[in-house]
Amino acid sequence: MSDLPRKAVTRTAKLAALPLGIAGRATWGLGKRIVGESAEIVGRELQQRTAEQLFKVLGELKGGAMKFGQALSVFESALPEEVAGPYRAALTKLQEAAPPMPTRTVHAVLAERLGEDWAELFLKFDDKPAAAASIGQVHRAVWHDGREVAVKVQYPGAGEALLSDLNQLSRFARLLGPLIPGMDIKPLITELRDRVSEELDYELEAQAQQAHAEEFEGDPDVLVPAVVHQCDQILVTEWIDGVPLSEVIVGGTPEQRNRAGQLLSRFLFSGPARTGLLHADPHPGNFRLVPGGPDGEDDWRLGVLDFGTVDRLSGGLPEPIGASLRMTLDGEADAVYELLREEGFIKESIDLEPDAVLDYLLPIIEPALVDEFTFTRDWMRSQAARIADPRSPAYQLGRQLNLPPAYLLIHRVTLSTIGVLCQLGATVRLREELEGWLPGFVLDEGLEVEESVAEA
Repeated sequence: MSDLPRKAVTRTAKLAALPLGIAGRATWGLGKRIVGESAEIVGRELQQRTAEQLFKVLGELKGGAMKFGQALSVFESALPEEVAGPYRAALTKLQEAAPPMPTRTVHAVLAERLGEDWAELFLKFDDKPAAAASIGQVHRAVWHDGREVAVKVQYPGAGEALLSDLNQLSRFARLLGPLIPGMDIKPLITELRDRVSEELDYELEAQAQQAHAEEFEGDPDVLVPAVVHQCDQILVTEWIDGVPLSEVIVGGTPEQRNRAGQLLSRFLFSGPARTGLLHADPHPGNFRLVPGGPDGEDDWRLGVLDFGTVDRLSGGLPEPIGASLRMTLDGEADAVYELLREEGFIKESIDLEPDAVLDYLLPIIEPALVDEFTFTRDWMRSQAARIADPRSPAYQLGRQLNLPPAYLLIHRVTLSTIGVLCQLGATVRLREELEGWLPGFVLDEGLEVEESVAEA
């Protein structure tokens, strides 16, 4: 594996081959239709072949290509089983690893950033990477004070590769859209591209990780490794052992799945309330089940890694999210409609029926209606199909809604987390987490009295 960016022309050629491959398969599909195979069967085969090529190329390239693939992979649960099944293993691999960069390159980066005597900072350094991701890879080591650490080394040229890949992918986003029903690919690529500078800045990442590590220190449910050392292109943090969430998805016990799902939900909603930051990269490669939860070594905590992408929310998640969710559950169609208009989800030029908006939202928030909800791939597929089918009223209404920029990342993180919960097949007490951590979801007692007086 050569350094990043591999020759720009080579990377571009690989990515440019994707739409050509899609076009070629479409021609192949037309031929099969002409000789009598049904459109449904041909469409399924086309989708499967396209997905296999897409994730193979994205995994090889790292950079923005792999970042895009990881973001897509959490929506695997929305795909029909006959399509998702054959390449689920490839998605899991994308979430957890990529081909490593050469040892000589790793040593060169360490020498440049830590000094020629960098090896003296470590009692032990494993040249074989423990994990490799989109812009850097992680090596296990022992710091000079005896602590086991994870050393993240950024790929040389990672910034160029990220931008080049995402620019190239955006050019044929429309062709990739059918892979994930109900998802608009182009805004996802735009948002990933807009956050490139943050992703590359290990100082910002270190600040976000340390803020979480300090807030969650001693927490019975969540473990965040502390930052040990940081400099340009190098981030050293405490090492944590555990079962990668990607492995729990493939072969975890029901107890592990449910515990992981509960903790993932808790972290999603409690993190912003406790730190003012939203961990915005919730693919399974960034989480571990770590032994030693509240009930001892046989219980689990959630280990959280990689704070390269965060949303800064000084007051926690925006209160209108909780308020609109509560009012939707209470069937307050007019109040929900007005709040969505105030926040920009419904533009002034658009007129919709409040009851129709309520009907659109209720199936999506079904997990919050009950004390306990089991997230499944079937449920995710049903939601994706409802929103993606042009014949569906939900599709027609959804096209008239707007997603304000301030909510874009929150929306993606929430959807991604739900995708992971469906991959886990976890039974989760989601309402409990909403009541505990989501501003606006529980009506303030004073406000409740005021509303009662007003109604009287």
